[in-house]
Amino acid sequence: MNLILLSGGSGKRLWPLSNDIRSKQFIKIFRTEDGEYESMIQRIYRQIRSVDQDTMITITTSKTQTSMIYNQLGTDVNVCVEPCRRDTFPAIVLAAAYLHDVKGIAKEEPVVVCPVDPYVDEEYFQMLNHVGELVKEEKTNLVLMGVEPTYPSEKYGYIIPADKKPVSQVDTFREKPDAVTAEKYIKSGALWNSGIFAFRLNYILEKAKELIGYTDYDDLFSRYETLSGISFDYAVVEKEAKIQVVRFQGEWKDMGTWNTLTEVMEHASIGEAVLDTECENTHVINELDVPVLCMGMKDTVISASPEGILVSDKKQSSYIKPYVEKFHKQIMFAEKSWGSFRVLDIERESMTIKVTLNPGQRMNYHSHERRDEVWNVISGKGRTIVDGMEQQVKAGDVIAMQAGCRHTVIADTELKLIEVQLGKEISVHDKKKFRMEN
Repeated sequence: MNLILLSGGSGKRLWPLSNDIRSKQFIKIFRTEDGEYESMIQRIYRQIRSVDQDTMITITTSKTQTSMIYNQLGTDVNVCVEPCRRDTFPAIVLAAAYLHDVKGIAKEEPVVVCPVDPYVDEEYFQMLNHVGELVKEEKTNLVLMGVEPTYPSEKYGYIIPADKKPVSQVDTFREKPDAVTAEKYIKSGALWNSGIFAFRLNYILEKAKELIGYTDYDDLFSRYETLSGISFDYAVVEKEAKIQVVRFQGEWKDMGTWNTLTEVMEHASIGEAVLDTECENTHVINELDVPVLCMGMKDTVISASPEGILVSDKKQSSYIKPYVEKFHKQIMFAEKSWGSFRVLDIERESMTIKVTLNPGQRMNYHSHERRDEVWNVISGKGRTIVDGMEQQVKAGDVIAMQAGCRHTVIADTELKLIEVQLGKEISVHDKKKFRMEN
C-alpha cells in the first residue's frame, strides 16, 4: 500500500507546547512500554509498521517541520517537502506527483491519504488496507472512511451515505456545519469525515492537471508558492460523483484540543507536578525545570513550557486559537534533525541558548554575517570545525567565532553546550550554509 501521511498545522490549539515549528503531532505525551514518551507522529508511524512492514509511507510536510520529523523518526523516513504552507489539496497533489515522478509508483496503484494525528487502534490500519483495496476495483474514483459520530460536533465535515451498508455510495458531503445542522445530519445517518481519502494515483494526477495545469513534479514544486490554498474536500471530494464511504466503528479520536488530548493521557501529569487529593479531572504537562503545584483544581488543564503557561478550564481550552494568534514571540524550543535547542535568555543585543546534539549528529557548516557566537561546552565530547580547522572539545571548553567565520560542531557522545549569540541584528535568517570540504 502507498500511504501519504499529512503532517501540517500551525501549532495554535495546543499552545504553549506547540508553535509554528513544533505542531501538535510532535508533542510527546503517549507513554510507551519502556516508560518513555512518544509523540503522535511516532505513535502512528510505529502502528503502521506493526500492521504492515511493506507499506510505502510518504510524509508530506512544510520545510519548517522536516528537521523535527527526522529527529523523531530517523533520517531514513520518506519525506515530501512543501516549499511553503498551502492547504490539503496542493499538499496531496505534490505528494502524488512525488510518488509517480520521483519514486516511480505506477499510475494505476492505489494511494491512501491519512492525517498524522488521530488516536486510533490497530483496527484503524486494517481498515486503511481495506479502503485501498476498494479503490483497486475501479468501481469508484474516491473512497472515504467515515466515523460513527458520538455527538453533533461542529469541528468535522459530515458524510451522508446513500444507505446503511458497510460500504455505501455517498449521497452528500458537507463541511463543518453548526451544531443544529450537525444534529440533523446525524439523524439522517451521517458520518464524521475522518480525513481519509483513497484513490488511484492516475485519478488525482489527472485531476490536478485539470485544476492546476502542471507538467511534472519539478514544475509543480517550482510553482508551488503561486498555488491557491484550498482543501482537498472543496477542490475534489464535494465535486466527485463516483465516491464511496466505508463505515469505521473502532476507536478514533481527533487530538485537536487540550480537552481531547488529556483524555488519552495515561497519568494525570507529565513532568514535575503535584496534585492534591481535592483535584478532579485535572491534567498537567510541565516542560519547565520548576515544580507545578495544583490544589483543588477541577476540569482543568495546566501546561507549562518555555513558550508560556496555560491554565484553562478543559471545555474552554477549545477556544484558545484567537488568543494565541495575538502572541508574536521568539520560538523558545525546537527539535532539529541533529538534536534540540532551548532559548534561555534574550537581551537587546544577545541571545543565550542551550543546545543538545545527539550522538553522531552535527550541525550544518555555516556562518553568520551580523553576529558573533561563543560555545561553552557543558557536557559530552565532540569536535568543532572553525574555518576548516578541527579540534576536539569536552566539558569546560570555550569556542569563540566572529561574524563571517564558517563553523560547525559534531557530537561524538551526547553533547550539550551553551551558545551565546552577540550582535545588533540577531535573526534566524542570518545564516549561510556551506558544503564541507573533504
